Amino acid sequence: MPESTLLYGFLAALGGGLIVGIERERSKGSGPDRGAIGARTCMLAALAGMVCALLGQVALALGGAATVVLAALAYRHSRSRDPGLTSEVAFVLVYLLGALAANQAQLAAGLYVLTAIVLASKPWLHRFTLQSLSEVELDDLLLLAASALIVLPLLPDRAIDPFGVLNPRKLWLLVVLVMAINAAGYVALRALGARRGLLLAGFLGGFVSSTATIASMGQRAAAMPQARGSAVAAALLSNIPTVLQIGVILAALSPPLLAALVPALVAAGLVAAALAAVYVVRARGAEHEAPAAASSRPFDLRHALLFAAIIAAALLLSAALHAWVGDRGALLAAIAAALADVHAAAVSLGQLAATATLPLSQAALGVTLAFVANSFVKCVAAFAAGGAAFARPLAIGVLAIDAALLLAFALFR
Repeated sequence: MPESTLLYGFLAALGGGLIVGIERERSKGSGPDRGAIGARTCMLAALAGMVCALLGQVALALGGAATVVLAALAYRHSRSRDPGLTSEVAFVLVYLLGALAANQAQLAAGLYVLTAIVLASKPWLHRFTLQSLSEVELDDLLLLAASALIVLPLLPDRAIDPFGVLNPRKLWLLVVLVMAINAAGYVALRALGARRGLLLAGFLGGFVSSTATIASMGQRAAAMPQARGSAVAAALLSNIPTVLQIGVILAALSPPLLAALVPALVAAGLVAAALAAVYVVRARGAEHEAPAAASSRPFDLRHALLFAAIIAAALLLSAALHAWVGDRGALLAAIAAALADVHAAAVSLGQLAATATLPLSQAALGVTLAFVANSFVKCVAAFAAGGAAFARPLAIGVLAIDAALLLAFALFR
């Protein structure tokens, strides 16, 4: 083993053991009943793990067994006043991470820091679990975790339809995304209030999926009518990341195509920001009187499933149109693809423009029309999730964004 690797391993083990040990030292108390695990104990355990890993498998196993025995003795000493096992588990983990540092010093160092953060989070984590988290919120959290960690990996990652576009795992991923974005918006709403929380969640959610974010905000507006104005503003803000991502895609694939569309994309982004600001101002007074309600749910699985069904229908329509027009109908095929994902249309048209398969003017027209076609799906998702009261102002805003895009494209083409 190179000397530099060995040095980094020892530094990671000693430094990590010190960080975790300092946190435990502050928690072990004083006097005859103080805890057995502190700064020096953790440093020595980390160093022992590093040395045992260098000596071989037998030494590593013996050291691990000794560490577990010492942890058990420490628990026996402290269980009368503290029945928890946190310090003892941390002690064993310190040893194991010391062994890991022998070969992966950076990973071990990061895990040491993460361990210290988890240990130090006890006050607010207990307060959040026992006081802030309701039974409904816990149920939805478990549902989201099961959807992402159990259901998603079990679904087949292959197309199941004749066109080869309906992938169960990818469709369920959309369901998980809608629930996750809505849960993030709920957390932001609880932490920052109805107006600022939803705006932040809407803007950041737009980088994941603007359509999914709009569906999530529609669900939030239906659950909290007093926050409908902020939900509309957040939904409109989610269009700005869409514009930015299209610009990044075109910059990577075809800079000339981006140059042709810069005025249109800038106009669309500015109108989205202006409309969002208008709705924020209009909703401000009402939402100060009715702050975020804690009784609403983080998300509704039925709305997430409905959104996935809308996307599945758009995918099937897109594939059917592509099969009907063939590869020669590049514009129509791209517009059809944009019903499900405008970024996919931007990628395909950018590639066609970069290889001169499609004239630049035609590719620019295709991206513009694809953006407008994707807006139709956003409006449908808004109506399905939030009803007419949410979809009506959202649709007006989306039409204004599309109008600005088309007008700027026509003027500067």
